[in-house]
Amino acid sequence: MAPEAVTKANPALAGLTALEARDLMASGALSARDYVEALIAVVEDRETEVRAWAWLDADFVRDQADRLDLLRRSGRPVGPLHGLPVALKDIVDTLKIPTENGTAIDRGRVAEAEAWIVSRLREAGAILMGKSVTTELAFMHPGATTNPHNPAHTPGGSSSGSAAAVAAGMVPLAVGTQTAGSVIRPASYCGVTGFKPSFGAIPRTGILQQSATLDTVGVFARTPQDAALLSDVFFGHDPADPATAPTPPPRLLATASEVPPLTPVFAFVKPPGWEETATDETKAAFGELTTALGEGCFEVPLPAPFDDAADLRWRIHFAELAKCYHRYGRHPEALSEPMRDAMAKGEAVTAKSYLAALDWREVLYAATEEILEHADAILTLAAPGPAPEGLARTGDAIFNGLWTYLGMPAITLPLLEAENGLPMGVQLVARRDGDGRLLRTARWLYDWVDAAGTEDRR
Repeated sequence: MAPEAVTKANPALAGLTALEARDLMASGALSARDYVEALIAVVEDRETEVRAWAWLDADFVRDQADRLDLLRRSGRPVGPLHGLPVALKDIVDTLKIPTENGTAIDRGRVAEAEAWIVSRLREAGAILMGKSVTTELAFMHPGATTNPHNPAHTPGGSSSGSAAAVAAGMVPLAVGTQTAGSVIRPASYCGVTGFKPSFGAIPRTGILQQSATLDTVGVFARTPQDAALLSDVFFGHDPADPATAPTPPPRLLATASEVPPLTPVFAFVKPPGWEETATDETKAAFGELTTALGEGCFEVPLPAPFDDAADLRWRIHFAELAKCYHRYGRHPEALSEPMRDAMAKGEAVTAKSYLAALDWREVLYAATEEILEHADAILTLAAPGPAPEGLARTGDAIFNGLWTYLGMPAITLPLLEAENGLPMGVQLVARRDGDGRLLRTARWLYDWVDAAGTEDRR
């Protein structure tokens, strides 16, 4: 968009990518106030149907924007996310703003300290847009959010509000978390980019803990580069989260923006559940995509032990959920049946089976490393198909939990479309700590499919 075209009345402002909005604000062609007014207008127009927000105060958003515009006019340095609004999943602690964790048990709860990532957002000059809806305690019982493409279909979960808010054009960036498939699956269903980094890349301090072994902070955006922009601010070390480590900054956006030295190669994987769970439409779409990639894509089977991976991950998930949510178990009448069942299953997990599940991670990860010796990324499904009809369930995470279990970075791209018009995501997975290279490969595929689509329309 040309700078002269930017006006407060221009509805196209809400359709800007985060990078486009950042650059326009840096040049002075766009103010943070005008940008948030355009987004607030979208919220006012669509929120009654989409129901993406657990908490949003338009005047609070405007006040932040005004302060940031004053800072920019003063000539003082501004942060890398200056003026960019970000939605926070409602399990991320914020000062003076409720964090209710998707449960009536925590209704009205206001944290005494803010999450580590919230402090980083403030330092980077971001605007806290509000708290997005989560499923109950970030597990399986749905919240109120609907799919922006069709309100009769689920947006996925548990980061339902974050994915829907970005997809609806209410906010350019959002934060979610994933313990099974809570970033990748809703991003696929809602038609946005969802990035789940390597385990331990982003500190989780001040975020509701469900599983210390699996919980991973992720982001939602329109493009891979936008996801890299936000993730750059979050990657780091916090001694309060033992999963993190002091390492040099990864320069995710810079890497994602590079031209790959060689054309990327993809290893197409049909994970456990492909035959029974993936829809025929999804199988056909992936067949077309892999054929179009030609010699740049080869199919590779996963060894037989991967058939047990879902059960192994669930053992860890249930056992740690039961431990972490012990206080909620004191109020069983306020919990959904799926949550009560999960806690009961967790209490029944033996120490022997739990420890065995932890040990198997490294065995299975070694097999993926062999695959990635010959490919830049694993290419696979993000979900069994488009978002299912109905709001009583959030869909199946069968094609996400494996990669969460192994701690590998994953990203889904909105590259496919079902016959009913709903989006379908393509998931890429890479080596642990290969986040920058994964984002670069994802950006290449995103641009490649976009260029191919442009050719088809000519």
